[in-house]
Amino acid sequence: MQVFRDPALFPFLTNAVVTSGTFDGVHVGHQRILSRLREVAQASGGPSVVITYWPHPRLVLGPPPTHPELLALQLLNTLDERIAKLEDAGVDYLLIVPFTREFSEWTSEQYIQHLLLRTVGARQLVIGYDHRFGKNREGGFDYLSQHADRYGLTVEEIPREDVDAVGVSSTRIRRALLSGDIATANRYLGYCYPLTGTVVHGQKLGRTIGYPTANLALTEPLKLVPARGIYAVWAITTAGSRHQAMLSIGVRPTIGADLEQTIEVNLLDFSGDLYDQELTLEFVAWLRPEEKYQGLDALTAQLALDEQATRAALA
Repeated sequence: MQVFRDPALFPFLTNAVVTSGTFDGVHVGHQRILSRLREVAQASGGPSVVITYWPHPRLVLGPPPTHPELLALQLLNTLDERIAKLEDAGVDYLLIVPFTREFSEWTSEQYIQHLLLRTVGARQLVIGYDHRFGKNREGGFDYLSQHADRYGLTVEEIPREDVDAVGVSSTRIRRALLSGDIATANRYLGYCYPLTGTVVHGQKLGRTIGYPTANLALTEPLKLVPARGIYAVWAITTAGSRHQAMLSIGVRPTIGADLEQTIEVNLLDFSGDLYDQELTLEFVAWLRPEEKYQGLDALTAQLALDEQATRAALA
């Protein structure tokens, strides 16, 4: 997949088959659209193109007062993760359009003429049933269909029943993760939810009780962190090695009061120095909520049980 972050550098294509959207999560609903995009591109002999945006439009525009998600934006994917998932989907070209206030003021006519036709060279569009574009989201399938001949475009809409049949949305995935329902989130995503961070120095208490942990500082501050609790995860190092691991997200109530939340992962059967390295976690199962124990001995005993549960979940 060829990736372009500046529309001015994008090579003008002929017979391009295009879809566009934020694609946060690249979940199974998105994957249906991408699958159809590939099918149409293969049938026409043209390249498949995805247009996406960064930063997320809500970071630039903010939600309207009636928006159901008034909390701070929590991304399911970093930009790098989104790129990797789109490449996995078999996309030929990816154009990442810088989302600015100026760009948000483009009318649907400007969007089609400047971006789709003159920049990309679109000839066919494949879009989801609820896809909108242009200032105030004025453009959509009806607008495109009415003006398709004038633009020289063929437009195909993925029906609501095809996308909604999988019962998935980015909002539902966020809710599942924030409640610790990893099984549902992973089912909607079609893959294990990832979380990437740099290993930083912590209190080093874990090593004194036989469970040394790597403390993670997120590489993307806006990335959604699942609910507090203990999880079974795969840990992938920068070198690409995968390790069974048990993860704690929480405020360590056994250690003290009013502590900041940490993300601490113990790599099973691993020894070595991970400081300053990047570590990616793939969530497999939620094991239990975070709890307060009467001292380190009780905590250590529980960690031994967590280790057994982790090995079973990842077996």
